[in-house]
Amino acid sequence: MGKSTSRMTDTDERKERFILVGVKTSPRDDTENSLKELGALVEAAGAEACDVLIQSLPHPHPGTYIGSGKLTELSALVASYDADGIVCDDELSPAQLQNLTQELSCKVCDRTLIILDLFAAHAGSREGKLQVELAQQQYRAARLTGLGKSLSRLGGGIGTRGPGEKKLEIDRRQVRERISRLKKELDEVKRHREVTRSRRENTGVVTAAIVGYTNAGKSSLLNALTGADILAKDQLFATLDPTTRRFRTEDGQTVLLTDTVGFIRKLPHHLVDAFRSTLEEAARADILIHVADAADADREERREVVYETLQSLGAGHQPVITVLNKQDRLREKLAGDTLTDEERMLLTEGYRDTRADVILPCSVKTGEGLADVKKALAGYAGALSRRSGE
Repeated sequence: MGKSTSRMTDTDERKERFILVGVKTSPRDDTENSLKELGALVEAAGAEACDVLIQSLPHPHPGTYIGSGKLTELSALVASYDADGIVCDDELSPAQLQNLTQELSCKVCDRTLIILDLFAAHAGSREGKLQVELAQQQYRAARLTGLGKSLSRLGGGIGTRGPGEKKLEIDRRQVRERISRLKKELDEVKRHREVTRSRRENTGVVTAAIVGYTNAGKSSLLNALTGADILAKDQLFATLDPTTRRFRTEDGQTVLLTDTVGFIRKLPHHLVDAFRSTLEEAARADILIHVADAADADREERREVVYETLQSLGAGHQPVITVLNKQDRLREKLAGDTLTDEERMLLTEGYRDTRADVILPCSVKTGEGLADVKKALAGYAGALSRRSGE
């Protein structure tokens, strides 16, 4: 990937346009919502999702992701919209990427590439940039063989952010060497992080990790509880770098709160591996604060993504305080007339979270329910402090 490029919102140029493509492998697959989220990812990257194509198949076609009939339909869609390319909802194999590029003669991206692109745009710390580049290089390493022509068609724009050499100058040896250097640098950063963790644990101070689906309001909650001033935007993956701040309870206890990287369905395994040392903050914390979006009709599925990711990291055994955020937005949605009957039904049902010790309705934006969150956090912190002192 070339040097970091500007986003596609330049006033002199139109936004890049993409067709979203998904494969529904069973009636239970929530492909429509997954593609809706993919559209939000594409828009967060500065481009535009202009249409959607879904095919029902037992499994994605090994050569072209979708079947030949749908491929012809997709080619016509690309032409009719004068689209710059397509984005597939699953990670493409090198063969699928090459074949689709040859058939469609346009830019071909997948969900993983878009997420990597967003991470590259938002990483701020040295560690975050190293982690993102490692994930990019690992993703790239599997896709170099025979991809020279297809990669050369990508040009600038979406999917090209982040550090590294120009695509046509990369070979597998260079990528392997770069991956090796990045891992060594990250190992050094990890050692420093472990020293900091050990010092923190030796003090006996209670720690809490704020976890949740991306854009649920984790950073906003940290700001509201501690008076921090970290970036909090209504945008997917607005913040990537973990931030730790002190929270003082009314009875004078100190709790260290850490904001963690947001989760998302189909989170690329390269990113999970690269960010593992950062995500381990959740596994090592005494308390988990799970922030969920009350106004999201897909909230139950997103809850499962969060817990599955936590389980893969060895977390989730701690007390869980679920903060059901954005109650103000929920009321606005229910008062409006834009919801489908199904969405309205989903949002009016009670939020189910059997793994939570307590569920607290809250609106970080208005302050509603924040006192209850502080009280619950203080209660768990106090119980943990007494237990450790016995």
